[in-house]
Amino acid sequence: MRIGTWQEKAKRLRNDTYALYLAFRDRRTPWYAKAFILLVVAYALSPVDLIPDFIPVIGYLDDLILVPAGIYLAIKIVPDKVLAECRQKAVTEKVDSKVKWAAAAIIVLVWLLVLYLIIKVVWL
Repeated sequence: MRIGTWQEKAKRLRNDTYALYLAFRDRRTPWYAKAFILLVVAYALSPVDLIPDFIPVIGYLDDLILVPAGIYLAIKIVPDKVLAECRQKAVTEKVDSKVKWAAAAIIVLVWLLVLYLIIKVVWL
């Protein structure tokens, strides 16, 4: 597979991810689709994986298969009209810097919580 093809797929994945964020915020999206989107995002950002990353090759399979599969399924359960509008917005709009900072803050907080829990368990 050519590098250009991978770059196109990565760009489409980035746009679809932002479109899912926009669909999550849209009131026309059903609650079960919002719940599934939240589950996929939580798993993608979570430091805990089903298969630990330190296991060679297999450890990264969940990141390479489960997260894109979750995004694919989330796209399938969002209503077509809402998804089309959100995809259009995702292409034309830039990602809000507040969203980037919020996502970064959540990741840092999760890691700090995990570190705190590890320290607490080790020192008890």
